[in-house]
Amino acid sequence: MKKKLVVLSGAGISAESGIKTFRDSDGLWEGHNVMDVATPEGWQKNPALVLDFYNKRRQQLKEVQPNLGHQILAELENEFDVYVITQNVDDLHERAGSTNVLHLHGELLKVRSSKNADYILNWTEDLNFGDLDKNKNQLRPHIVWFGEEVPALDEAIAITKTADYFAVIGTSLQVYPAAGLIDFTRSNVPIFYIDPKPIKIPNLRNPLEIIPEIASKGMKTLKNKLILTI
Repeated sequence: MKKKLVVLSGAGISAESGIKTFRDSDGLWEGHNVMDVATPEGWQKNPALVLDFYNKRRQQLKEVQPNLGHQILAELENEFDVYVITQNVDDLHERAGSTNVLHLHGELLKVRSSKNADYILNWTEDLNFGDLDKNKNQLRPHIVWFGEEVPALDEAIAITKTADYFAVIGTSLQVYPAAGLIDFTRSNVPIFYIDPKPIKIPNLRNPLEIIPEIASKGMKTLKNKLILTI
């Protein structure tokens, strides 16, 4: 029976594919204040700006490819039962071949009703005013904005509790509740933390190994270490 590897991934793994992160640029995300494009208040204030912003992100996604970090993680499914819990809204994990991916913060390639969070559609082109749900409510990006609940959190916690290994890749561990998932690992589960600028993790009861590298190099190191445990 394969051991279960649970991975929490963040913007750092997609950055190597050319997708920028707002935390690298003083709170700006592709030139915009995140409060203007990633909050319910921003949507209410200027929905046209929000729609345009995510339309451009959706188009950008078509121009980038999974990188070696994504690919190595997908390859690990040959030896391990791998579950990816990602804070990223892109589909690069899936395109690399990962088959068990849970998106905590929504997905760029989906939209939902502005009035019914359970009404979700696949969407690959621009989203415009006048694109409505079946009850004639405006559709919005299927993104969990700051200040909104994280619907997938309970499922993520349940998956984390089953991990034999837990890896953190390319996330600052500053965005909650995602950052709190690490606290739901069983006490004997080894944790691997891949980040070129790792922060101190307080009150961690688990064995921790820090791999201070970018995601692609760190994934090579992690794969070699995990293979030795089989």
